[in-house]
Amino acid sequence: MTGPATLILWSHALAALLFAGVALTRLRADAVTAAAALPRLTFVIALGTTALWALAVAGIGASDVVTCIAEAARNLAWLGFMYALIRRDRRSQEHRAVTIIYGVVTLVVLTGAGLAVVEEAVGAAAVPPLAAVGIVLRMMVAVGALLLVHHLYAAVAPRARGGIRLVVVALSAMWGVDFLLYAALYAGDAAPSALIAGRGCVMALAAPVLAIAVQRNGDWTLHLSRTVAWQTLSFAATLLYAAAMLAATSMIASVSGDNARLWQTAFVFGSTAAGLTILSSPWVKAWTKVKVAKHLFRHRYDYRVEWIRFTDTLGKPDGAAPLDQRIVKAVADLTDSPAGLLLVPDGPGLGTGAGWNWEAPSAGADARLVAHLSDSGRIVELDSIRADTAEPIEAASVPVWMLDGDGWVLVPLVHLGRLQGAILLARPPVDRALDWEDFDLLRIAGRQVASYLAEARAQEALAEAERFDEFNRRFAFILHDIKNLVSQLTLVARNAERHADNPAFRADMVATLHDSAGRMNDLLARLSQNHRARGEDLRAVDVLPLVEQVAARRRVQHPIVIIGTSGLLAQADPARLEQLLGHLVQNAIEASPPTDPVTISLTREGDRVLLSVIDQGCGMTPAFLRDQLFKPFVSSKPGGFGIGAFEAKQLAEAMGGSVAVDSRPGEGTVFRVMLPAARALTLDQAA
Repeated sequence: MTGPATLILWSHALAALLFAGVALTRLRADAVTAAAALPRLTFVIALGTTALWALAVAGIGASDVVTCIAEAARNLAWLGFMYALIRRDRRSQEHRAVTIIYGVVTLVVLTGAGLAVVEEAVGAAAVPPLAAVGIVLRMMVAVGALLLVHHLYAAVAPRARGGIRLVVVALSAMWGVDFLLYAALYAGDAAPSALIAGRGCVMALAAPVLAIAVQRNGDWTLHLSRTVAWQTLSFAATLLYAAAMLAATSMIASVSGDNARLWQTAFVFGSTAAGLTILSSPWVKAWTKVKVAKHLFRHRYDYRVEWIRFTDTLGKPDGAAPLDQRIVKAVADLTDSPAGLLLVPDGPGLGTGAGWNWEAPSAGADARLVAHLSDSGRIVELDSIRADTAEPIEAASVPVWMLDGDGWVLVPLVHLGRLQGAILLARPPVDRALDWEDFDLLRIAGRQVASYLAEARAQEALAEAERFDEFNRRFAFILHDIKNLVSQLTLVARNAERHADNPAFRADMVATLHDSAGRMNDLLARLSQNHRARGEDLRAVDVLPLVEQVAARRRVQHPIVIIGTSGLLAQADPARLEQLLGHLVQNAIEASPPTDPVTISLTREGDRVLLSVIDQGCGMTPAFLRDQLFKPFVSSKPGGFGIGAFEAKQLAEAMGGSVAVDSRPGEGTVFRVMLPAARALTLDQAA
């Protein structure tokens, strides 16, 4: 007998003796609790079958069919022991996923043993692919078992991993050397004798390691990791796919003759491309996720993973996407919704805000929906309204455009008892009814994003207050300069009483007045671009001459077109109206391309006079119109104070009118100033 053969014999014989001895010591151990009875029984069976397998290798040989069957029994016994540990915590339905994975690996073990029996019965020469398929299946068993060993270690509670660590090391060594052996056998014609002998030595060392692990064993309380379960399930599916491909290509090789490689390549490429195309479909992904979560896990959501993703989306830098859009995406990702729309407070109702993959409609929601969401805080399932099963109050509060579209659920955003808005989610790829988990998760997420919105709006208010402070500081400097000018002019007036007849004094006085006037004009320019005198009482004003006067001063900057007739009288203050139009025309000029004229249209609608300032500029978004346009110190122009539109609105309201805006990005902007038409009595007085 050669040296490697002798080492194979004695190493496996020693391993059989050691495993049998450890099994006998466990049989004679004291009784254990009912919870630990099954793991103990399967552990003893695994030790015994390992001893029989090692004895078969030593006495019969590693390639004999009896040895292959004994190896399969050994693998099944150790898989049963690990599964018994996993099954100790029966309260969690997440073990269904692991049960399927154990079942898949068990099926591969049995298939490999069956192929060994068939190969022995018909002969290896009769069906050549059988030997290769059997070797690949054994490699797959080794890899799958190693992955399950990793899952076992990850599933144990951290405080109890000391008791399981040695078992994990021993089992990893056993299946690891199996994988190396069969990989070498698949690559060559025969297994290296040195590697078989090394496997016997590894098994001989694994037996005392297992004995020490048993002495240290405590309460192996396991907690299943959903992530590990998903990874293991995916790997099991990959193993099944590899086995199916191997079996199919072997069959093709046996029937295709000289063109076998061509047909094998075409089959593998075509089936793989078709599988990847199907699996990449969003509907298939969503359907798989729903079915697996429904049938394999107790909870639909992995709350730890979902919350980490949720907070990461909200916490991205502002440069990635606006906060409103990140809020919608974070909530939509929870339910796999493909789109979402944020509704924000707009007067007594709700207006459309930022959308994620959703083209914002022009309509919002009235005060009834605000009252319902504020009072109840309930998540509105739109399908129940479509089916006429919702409460009448809820059905009446939801606007029609939400029901006509693909809206699925409306999530209120309530913070400290106040409604900060609502998020409308689109229907997910796999339609389903919401359950208690969906409602709970969306309710908590809604409160979280509501706090983000409230904090962002508080920061905007604080920033606006800081801008006011900055303006006050600037005004304080201007007041200081004005005080100096007043002091200088007061001194000139006092000296004029005594030196008015002196020609030299008169020349100095004129120079001082010119200088003071220039400095005053500079101060006024620092306060406003278009300073006007104090407003007068409201009276009938012919609008067309005043508009022509404003346009004439600015035609040197930009072409201006006036559409309207004379005799259109409005009840207004000429100075305020001129200042108002100056602001709007200047803004239109700055927003327009140099060659596109600004149009001023004058019409009368009932008892109101309508002045429209129309430009063909870049336009403004709905969010900017609603949240920033009429706020002071908010300007899209570098260095601008952002007072023009704000002051124009204030001036119009002071004259009993209003300012409305219609703008679309890339299509231009229309400012409409509505003023009361002059009454007949006032016209007679004016005449």
